[in-house]
Amino acid sequence: GSLLYLDALGAAFPRALARRGTALLHWTPGRPRAPAGWPLPTLYCTPAAAGALPSRAAALRVQLLFALRQRALGVLEAGLAAELHDALLALRTEWPQLAQELALGRLSPQPGLPEGVRDQLQALLTPDAARAAELRAECARGFEGIAMRLWPQLEVVVVRTAHGGERLYCDSLRQADCQGLPFYCPFYQAAGALLGVNLWPAEPAPRFLLCPDWAFCEFLPCPANKEPRTVLLDELWKGREYGLVVTAQPGEYRCRTGEVLRVAGFHKQCPMVEPVRRESQTLSVRGESIPEEQFCQSLCHALRLWPGARLIDYVCVESSLLGDSSGPCAPHYEVFVELQGLRDLSEGQRYKLDQCLQEDFPVYKSFRFKGSIGPLRLHLVRPGTFTRLREALGSPLPMPRVLREEQLLRLIQGSVVS
Repeated sequence: GSLLYLDALGAAFPRALARRGTALLHWTPGRPRAPAGWPLPTLYCTPAAAGALPSRAAALRVQLLFALRQRALGVLEAGLAAELHDALLALRTEWPQLAQELALGRLSPQPGLPEGVRDQLQALLTPDAARAAELRAECARGFEGIAMRLWPQLEVVVVRTAHGGERLYCDSLRQADCQGLPFYCPFYQAAGALLGVNLWPAEPAPRFLLCPDWAFCEFLPCPANKEPRTVLLDELWKGREYGLVVTAQPGEYRCRTGEVLRVAGFHKQCPMVEPVRRESQTLSVRGESIPEEQFCQSLCHALRLWPGARLIDYVCVESSLLGDSSGPCAPHYEVFVELQGLRDLSEGQRYKLDQCLQEDFPVYKSFRFKGSIGPLRLHLVRPGTFTRLREALGSPLPMPRVLREEQLLRLIQGSVVS
Protein backbone atom coordinates (compact mmCIF):
# COMPACT_ATOMS: atom_id res chain seq x y z
CA GLY A 1 0.00 0.00 0.00
CA SER A 2 2.70 2.48 0.94
CA LEU A 3 4.67 1.79 -2.25
CA LEU A 4 1.57 2.46 -4.35
CA TYR A 5 1.04 5.68 -2.39
CA LEU A 6 4.61 6.87 -2.89
CA ASP A 7 4.45 6.09 -6.61
CA ALA A 8 1.19 8.03 -7.06
CA LEU A 9 2.43 10.93 -4.91
CA GLY A 10 5.74 11.19 -6.78
CA ALA A 11 4.01 11.10 -10.17
CA ALA A 12 1.59 13.93 -9.26
CA PHE A 13 3.99 16.03 -7.14
CA PRO A 14 7.60 15.29 -8.21
CA ARG A 15 9.23 17.35 -5.43
CA ALA A 16 7.15 15.69 -2.71
CA LEU A 17 9.64 12.84 -2.19
CA ALA A 18 12.57 15.09 -1.27
CA ARG A 19 14.70 13.99 1.67
CA ARG A 20 13.34 15.34 4.98
CA GLY A 21 10.69 17.17 2.99
CA THR A 22 7.65 15.70 4.79
CA ALA A 23 6.38 16.67 8.25
CA LEU A 24 4.19 14.12 10.04
CA LEU A 25 1.52 15.31 12.49
CA HIS A 26 0.01 12.17 14.03
CA TRP A 27 -0.54 11.01 17.59
CA THR A 28 0.26 7.33 18.22
CA PRO A 29 0.21 7.00 22.03
CA GLY A 30 2.45 4.35 23.55
CA ARG A 31 4.60 3.44 20.58
CA PRO A 32 5.62 4.93 17.24
CA ARG A 33 3.75 3.59 14.22
CA ALA A 34 4.83 3.50 10.61
CA PRO A 35 3.87 6.63 8.65
CA ALA A 36 2.33 6.40 5.18
CA GLY A 37 5.75 6.61 3.52
CA TRP A 38 7.51 4.13 5.80
CA PRO A 39 9.55 2.48 2.97
CA LEU A 40 11.43 5.82 2.72
CA PRO A 41 11.98 6.89 6.35
CA THR A 42 14.35 9.68 5.22
CA LEU A 43 11.27 11.51 3.89
CA TYR A 44 10.37 12.67 7.39
CA CYS A 45 11.76 15.61 9.36
CA THR A 46 9.68 14.84 12.47
CA PRO A 47 11.13 12.30 14.96
CA ALA A 48 9.05 9.16 15.57
CA ALA A 49 9.34 9.54 19.36
CA ALA A 50 7.33 12.78 19.24
CA GLY A 51 4.17 11.02 18.04
CA ALA A 52 4.30 8.41 20.82
CA LEU A 53 4.00 10.91 23.70
CA PRO A 54 1.20 10.16 26.20
CA SER A 55 -0.45 13.54 25.59
CA ARG A 56 -2.06 14.30 22.22
CA ALA A 57 -1.59 18.05 22.63
CA ALA A 58 2.10 17.65 23.51
CA ALA A 59 2.72 15.23 20.62
CA LEU A 60 1.19 17.55 18.01
CA ARG A 61 2.97 20.60 19.43
CA VAL A 62 6.41 18.94 19.35
CA GLN A 63 5.82 17.65 15.82
CA LEU A 64 4.75 21.16 14.77
CA LEU A 65 7.98 22.61 16.19
CA PHE A 66 10.09 20.19 14.13
CA ALA A 67 8.00 20.97 11.06
CA LEU A 68 8.58 24.70 11.57
CA ARG A 69 12.36 24.15 11.55
CA GLN A 70 12.19 22.86 7.98
CA ARG A 71 11.43 25.76 5.64
CA ALA A 72 11.75 23.57 2.51
CA LEU A 73 8.83 21.24 3.34
CA GLY A 74 7.05 19.77 0.35
CA VAL A 75 4.38 17.74 2.19
CA LEU A 76 2.33 18.17 5.37
CA GLU A 77 1.09 14.72 6.38
CA ALA A 78 -1.46 13.97 9.12
CA GLY A 79 -3.14 10.80 10.23
CA LEU A 80 -6.43 12.65 10.73
CA ALA A 81 -7.56 16.00 9.38
CA ALA A 82 -8.38 16.97 12.99
CA GLU A 83 -4.71 16.52 13.95
CA LEU A 84 -3.52 19.01 11.35
CA HIS A 85 -6.38 21.33 12.34
CA ASP A 86 -5.43 21.21 16.03
CA ALA A 87 -1.69 21.59 15.35
CA LEU A 88 -2.31 24.76 13.32
CA LEU A 89 -4.74 25.95 16.01
CA ALA A 90 -1.87 25.60 18.50
CA LEU A 91 0.27 27.69 16.14
CA ARG A 92 -2.29 30.50 16.33
CA THR A 93 -2.16 30.65 20.12
CA GLU A 94 1.43 29.63 20.87
CA TRP A 95 3.53 31.09 18.05
CA PRO A 96 5.52 33.49 20.32
CA GLN A 97 6.65 30.56 22.50
CA LEU A 98 7.33 28.36 19.45
CA ALA A 99 9.43 31.12 17.90
CA GLN A 100 11.46 31.43 21.10
CA GLU A 101 12.07 27.67 21.17
CA LEU A 102 13.24 27.80 17.55
CA ALA A 103 15.59 30.68 18.28
CA LEU A 104 17.12 28.98 21.34
CA GLY A 105 17.02 25.41 20.03
CA ARG A 106 15.31 24.31 23.24
CA LEU A 107 12.06 22.53 24.12
CA SER A 108 10.11 24.15 26.95
CA PRO A 109 8.78 21.86 29.73
CA GLN A 110 5.09 21.12 29.19
CA PRO A 111 2.41 18.72 30.47
CA GLY A 112 2.54 15.35 28.73
CA LEU A 113 6.23 15.66 27.76
CA PRO A 114 8.34 13.45 30.09
CA GLU A 115 11.72 14.97 30.96
CA GLY A 116 13.73 12.06 29.53
CA VAL A 117 11.91 12.24 26.19
CA ARG A 118 12.30 16.04 26.18
CA ASP A 119 16.06 15.69 26.57
CA GLN A 120 16.14 13.11 23.76
CA LEU A 121 14.17 15.36 21.40
CA GLN A 122 16.03 18.51 22.39
CA ALA A 123 19.31 16.88 21.32
CA LEU A 124 17.95 17.01 17.76
CA LEU A 125 17.39 20.80 17.87
CA THR A 126 19.84 23.59 17.04
CA PRO A 127 19.28 27.35 17.48
CA ASP A 128 17.82 29.04 14.38
CA ALA A 129 17.26 32.75 14.98
CA ALA A 130 16.55 33.48 11.30
CA ARG A 131 13.75 30.93 11.09
CA ALA A 132 12.30 32.19 14.39
CA ALA A 133 12.23 35.74 13.02
CA GLU A 134 10.47 34.52 9.88
CA LEU A 135 7.86 32.70 11.99
CA ARG A 136 7.18 35.86 14.03
CA ALA A 137 6.84 38.00 10.91
CA GLU A 138 4.42 35.64 9.14
CA CYS A 139 2.23 35.01 12.20
CA ALA A 140 2.01 38.74 12.87
CA ARG A 141 0.46 39.11 9.37
CA GLY A 142 -2.43 36.76 10.26
CA PHE A 143 -3.19 33.11 9.64
CA GLU A 144 -5.06 32.96 6.36
CA GLY A 145 -2.85 30.97 4.00
CA ILE A 146 -0.24 30.59 6.77
CA ALA A 147 0.91 27.14 5.56
CA MET A 148 2.05 28.41 2.16
CA ARG A 149 3.74 31.43 3.73
CA LEU A 150 5.67 29.41 6.32
CA TRP A 151 6.57 26.65 3.83
CA PRO A 152 6.81 28.27 0.37
CA GLN A 153 7.73 24.97 -1.35
CA LEU A 154 4.72 23.09 0.07
CA GLU A 155 3.00 21.08 -2.68
CA VAL A 156 0.30 19.01 -1.02
CA VAL A 157 -1.43 18.16 2.25
CA VAL A 158 -1.68 14.38 2.81
CA VAL A 159 -4.42 13.27 5.21
CA ARG A 160 -4.88 9.56 5.77
CA THR A 161 -8.49 9.94 6.98
CA ALA A 162 -10.44 12.84 5.48
CA HIS A 163 -14.00 11.51 5.12
CA GLY A 164 -16.90 11.18 7.56
CA GLY A 165 -16.45 13.29 10.69
CA GLU A 166 -13.08 14.55 9.44
CA ARG A 167 -14.52 16.33 6.38
CA LEU A 168 -15.42 19.40 8.45
CA TYR A 169 -11.75 19.96 9.36
CA CYS A 170 -10.61 19.55 5.75
CA ASP A 171 -13.10 22.21 4.66
CA SER A 172 -11.96 24.55 7.45
CA LEU A 173 -8.27 24.08 6.55
CA ARG A 174 -8.91 24.67 2.83
CA GLN A 175 -10.71 27.93 3.59
CA ALA A 176 -8.10 29.33 5.98
CA ASP A 177 -4.70 27.94 7.06
CA CYS A 178 -4.08 25.71 4.01
CA GLN A 179 -5.65 27.97 1.43
CA GLY A 180 -4.54 27.16 -2.12
CA LEU A 181 -3.14 23.69 -1.33
CA PRO A 182 -4.44 20.40 -2.77
CA PHE A 183 -5.48 17.68 -0.30
CA TYR A 184 -4.67 14.01 -0.93
CA CYS A 185 -6.23 11.16 1.05
CA PRO A 186 -4.19 8.07 0.03
CA PHE A 187 -5.78 5.17 1.94
CA TYR A 188 -9.12 3.71 2.91
CA GLN A 189 -9.12 1.78 6.20
CA ALA A 190 -11.92 0.13 8.17
CA ALA A 191 -12.00 -2.26 11.15
CA GLY A 192 -8.24 -1.79 11.52
CA ALA A 193 -7.53 -3.11 8.03
CA LEU A 194 -6.08 -1.34 5.01
CA LEU A 195 -8.59 -1.97 2.22
CA GLY A 196 -7.97 0.48 -0.60
CA VAL A 197 -5.64 3.06 -2.10
CA ASN A 198 -6.31 6.32 -3.92
CA LEU A 199 -4.15 6.41 -7.08
CA TRP A 200 -5.38 9.85 -8.19
CA PRO A 201 -3.81 12.48 -5.89
CA ALA A 202 -4.70 15.45 -8.10
CA GLU A 203 -8.45 14.76 -8.03
CA PRO A 204 -10.37 16.72 -5.34
CA ALA A 205 -12.80 13.90 -4.38
CA PRO A 206 -10.97 10.76 -3.21
CA ARG A 207 -11.80 7.41 -4.84
CA PHE A 208 -10.29 4.26 -3.40
CA LEU A 209 -9.31 1.24 -5.44
CA LEU A 210 -10.23 -1.86 -3.42
CA CYS A 211 -7.32 -4.31 -3.44
CA PRO A 212 -8.57 -7.92 -3.23
CA ASP A 213 -5.44 -9.36 -1.59
CA TRP A 214 -5.39 -7.02 1.44
CA ALA A 215 -8.50 -8.34 3.23
CA PHE A 216 -11.58 -10.38 2.47
CA CYS A 217 -14.45 -7.97 1.79
CA GLU A 218 -18.16 -8.65 1.39
CA PHE A 219 -20.90 -6.15 0.65
CA LEU A 220 -24.51 -5.79 1.78
CA PRO A 221 -26.67 -3.95 -0.79
CA CYS A 222 -28.37 -0.79 0.54
CA PRO A 223 -31.17 -0.51 1.35
CA ALA A 224 -31.12 -3.99 2.85
CA ASN A 225 -33.55 -6.65 1.67
CA LYS A 226 -35.74 -8.63 4.07
CA GLU A 227 -33.23 -11.47 3.79
CA PRO A 228 -29.92 -9.68 3.23
CA ARG A 229 -27.22 -11.57 1.33
CA THR A 230 -23.67 -10.36 0.90
CA VAL A 231 -22.10 -9.99 -2.55
CA LEU A 232 -18.43 -10.07 -3.54
CA LEU A 233 -16.15 -7.67 -5.44
CA ASP A 234 -17.07 -9.00 -8.87
CA GLU A 235 -20.80 -8.57 -8.18
CA LEU A 236 -20.77 -4.81 -7.42
CA TRP A 237 -22.67 -2.31 -9.59
CA LYS A 238 -21.56 1.21 -10.40
CA GLY A 239 -23.59 3.89 -8.59
CA ARG A 240 -24.99 1.57 -5.92
CA GLU A 241 -24.35 1.73 -2.17
CA TYR A 242 -23.20 -1.19 -0.02
CA GLY A 243 -22.55 -1.85 3.64
CA LEU A 244 -19.02 -3.20 4.19
CA VAL A 245 -18.32 -6.57 5.86
CA VAL A 246 -14.66 -7.41 6.51
CA THR A 247 -12.57 -10.39 7.55
CA ALA A 248 -9.19 -8.70 7.91
CA GLN A 249 -6.90 -11.70 8.49
CA PRO A 250 -7.31 -15.49 8.21
CA GLY A 251 -8.91 -16.78 11.40
CA GLU A 252 -10.29 -13.38 12.47
CA TYR A 253 -13.97 -12.71 13.05
CA ARG A 254 -16.12 -11.54 10.19
CA CYS A 255 -17.64 -8.17 11.12
CA ARG A 256 -19.87 -5.42 9.79
CA THR A 257 -17.78 -2.25 9.85
CA GLY A 258 -20.72 0.18 9.92
CA GLU A 259 -19.30 1.89 6.81
CA VAL A 260 -21.43 2.46 3.71
CA LEU A 261 -19.61 2.78 0.36
CA ARG A 262 -20.75 3.94 -3.07
CA VAL A 263 -19.21 2.32 -6.16
CA ALA A 264 -17.80 5.20 -8.24
CA GLY A 265 -16.58 3.05 -11.15
CA PHE A 266 -13.99 0.44 -12.05
CA HIS A 267 -10.25 0.51 -12.74
CA LYS A 268 -9.00 -2.55 -14.60
CA GLN A 269 -12.03 -4.50 -13.32
CA CYS A 270 -11.37 -3.55 -9.67
CA PRO A 271 -14.09 -1.40 -8.07
CA MET A 272 -13.36 2.17 -6.99
CA VAL A 273 -15.41 3.28 -3.97
CA GLU A 274 -16.30 6.47 -2.12
CA PRO A 275 -17.14 6.37 1.63
CA VAL A 276 -20.69 7.66 2.05
CA ARG A 277 -21.57 7.44 5.74
CA ARG A 278 -20.92 5.77 9.10
CA GLU A 279 -24.03 3.95 10.31
CA SER A 280 -22.90 4.29 13.93
CA GLN A 281 -23.20 8.08 13.59
CA THR A 282 -26.88 8.04 12.58
CA LEU A 283 -29.29 9.94 14.87
CA SER A 284 -32.43 8.03 15.77
CA VAL A 285 -34.67 8.35 18.84
CA ARG A 286 -37.87 7.03 17.18
CA GLY A 287 -36.50 5.13 14.18
CA GLU A 288 -36.28 8.29 12.02
CA SER A 289 -32.57 7.68 11.09
CA ILE A 290 -30.85 10.97 10.19
CA PRO A 291 -27.39 10.22 8.68
CA GLU A 292 -24.39 12.20 9.86
CA GLU A 293 -23.62 13.99 6.59
CA GLN A 294 -27.25 15.02 6.10
CA PHE A 295 -27.50 16.33 9.67
CA CYS A 296 -24.35 18.38 8.98
CA GLN A 297 -25.98 19.84 5.86
CA SER A 298 -29.03 20.90 7.91
CA LEU A 299 -26.73 22.44 10.54
CA CYS A 300 -24.87 24.40 7.85
CA HIS A 301 -28.23 25.51 6.44
CA ALA A 302 -29.20 26.87 9.88
CA LEU A 303 -25.78 28.46 10.25
CA ARG A 304 -26.41 30.63 7.20
CA LEU A 305 -29.40 32.06 9.11
CA TRP A 306 -27.14 33.17 11.98
CA PRO A 307 -25.32 36.27 10.59
CA GLY A 308 -21.61 36.38 11.43
CA ALA A 309 -21.43 32.79 12.72
CA ARG A 310 -18.80 30.29 11.56
CA LEU A 311 -18.97 26.63 12.60
CA ILE A 312 -15.82 25.36 14.31
CA ASP A 313 -17.12 21.99 15.52
CA TYR A 314 -20.19 20.13 16.73
CA VAL A 315 -21.40 16.90 18.30
CA CYS A 316 -24.87 15.41 18.94
CA VAL A 317 -26.38 13.39 21.77
CA GLU A 318 -29.60 11.38 21.84
CA SER A 319 -31.61 12.21 24.97
CA SER A 320 -31.53 8.57 26.15
CA LEU A 321 -27.85 9.06 27.12
CA LEU A 322 -28.77 11.95 29.43
CA GLY A 323 -31.04 9.82 31.62
CA ASP A 324 -32.99 11.74 34.29
CA SER A 325 -31.04 14.95 33.62
CA SER A 326 -33.04 15.50 30.42
CA GLY A 327 -36.23 15.99 32.47
CA PRO A 328 -39.78 14.77 31.77
CA CYS A 329 -39.89 15.35 28.02
CA ALA A 330 -40.20 13.45 24.76
CA PRO A 331 -37.07 11.90 23.25
CA HIS A 332 -35.01 14.54 21.46
CA TYR A 333 -31.55 15.54 20.25
CA GLU A 334 -29.11 17.76 22.10
CA VAL A 335 -26.51 19.48 19.93
CA PHE A 336 -23.30 21.08 21.21
CA VAL A 337 -21.58 23.56 18.89
CA GLU A 338 -18.47 25.72 18.96
CA LEU A 339 -18.93 28.87 16.92
CA GLN A 340 -16.72 31.75 15.87
CA GLY A 341 -18.30 35.18 15.54
CA LEU A 342 -21.22 34.63 17.96
CA ARG A 343 -21.18 34.52 21.76
CA ASP A 344 -24.85 33.74 22.22
CA LEU A 345 -27.93 32.64 20.30
CA SER A 346 -31.49 33.78 20.85
CA GLU A 347 -34.26 31.22 21.28
CA GLY A 348 -35.44 32.09 17.78
CA GLN A 349 -32.00 31.40 16.33
CA ARG A 350 -31.76 28.11 18.21
CA TYR A 351 -35.12 27.01 16.83
CA LYS A 352 -33.82 27.53 13.27
CA LEU A 353 -31.87 24.27 13.45
CA ASP A 354 -34.95 22.28 14.48
CA GLN A 355 -36.85 24.03 11.69
CA CYS A 356 -34.18 23.12 9.12
CA LEU A 357 -34.28 19.47 10.20
CA GLN A 358 -38.06 19.43 9.76
CA GLU A 359 -37.71 20.92 6.28
CA ASP A 360 -35.01 18.41 5.27
CA PHE A 361 -36.51 15.26 6.87
CA PRO A 362 -40.29 14.71 6.49
CA VAL A 363 -40.24 11.73 8.90
CA TYR A 364 -38.63 13.89 11.60
CA LYS A 365 -41.23 16.61 10.90
CA SER A 366 -44.05 14.09 11.28
CA PHE A 367 -42.74 12.90 14.67
CA ARG A 368 -42.30 16.52 15.80
CA PHE A 369 -45.87 17.39 14.76
CA LYS A 370 -47.27 14.44 16.72
CA GLY A 371 -45.10 15.24 19.76
CA SER A 372 -43.33 11.87 19.61
CA ILE A 373 -40.00 13.71 19.33
CA GLY A 374 -39.36 16.82 21.42
CA PRO A 375 -37.73 20.04 20.22
CA LEU A 376 -33.98 19.92 19.60
CA ARG A 377 -31.86 21.64 22.27
CA LEU A 378 -28.84 23.60 21.10
CA HIS A 379 -25.89 24.51 23.37
CA LEU A 380 -22.84 26.71 22.75
CA VAL A 381 -19.53 25.53 24.24
CA ARG A 382 -16.37 27.48 25.00
CA PRO A 383 -13.41 27.58 22.56
CA GLY A 384 -11.06 24.59 22.79
CA THR A 385 -13.75 22.19 24.03
CA PHE A 386 -13.47 19.86 21.05
CA THR A 387 -9.67 19.77 21.22
CA ARG A 388 -10.04 18.50 24.80
CA LEU A 389 -12.73 16.04 23.67
CA ARG A 390 -10.37 14.56 21.06
CA GLU A 391 -7.69 14.17 23.76
CA ALA A 392 -10.25 12.40 25.99
CA LEU A 393 -11.04 9.87 23.23
CA GLY A 394 -7.65 8.34 24.12
CA SER A 395 -6.73 7.10 20.64
CA PRO A 396 -6.39 8.60 17.15
CA LEU A 397 -9.88 7.83 15.86
CA PRO A 398 -12.06 9.89 13.51
CA MET A 399 -14.20 12.39 15.38
CA PRO A 400 -17.56 10.93 16.47
CA ARG A 401 -20.57 13.10 15.63
CA VAL A 402 -22.94 11.21 17.94
CA LEU A 403 -21.63 10.68 21.47
CA ARG A 404 -22.43 7.29 23.02
CA GLU A 405 -20.32 7.48 26.23
CA GLU A 406 -21.39 9.22 29.45
CA GLN A 407 -17.80 10.26 30.29
CA LEU A 408 -17.50 12.23 27.03
CA LEU A 409 -20.99 13.67 27.55
CA ARG A 410 -20.01 15.01 30.99
CA LEU A 411 -16.91 16.65 29.50
CA ILE A 412 -18.93 18.46 26.85
CA GLN A 413 -21.71 19.44 29.28
CA GLY A 414 -19.10 21.00 31.58
CA SER A 415 -18.03 23.33 28.78
CA VAL A 416 -21.45 24.81 27.95
CA VAL A 417 -21.53 28.62 28.09
CA SER A 418 -24.99 29.25 26.65
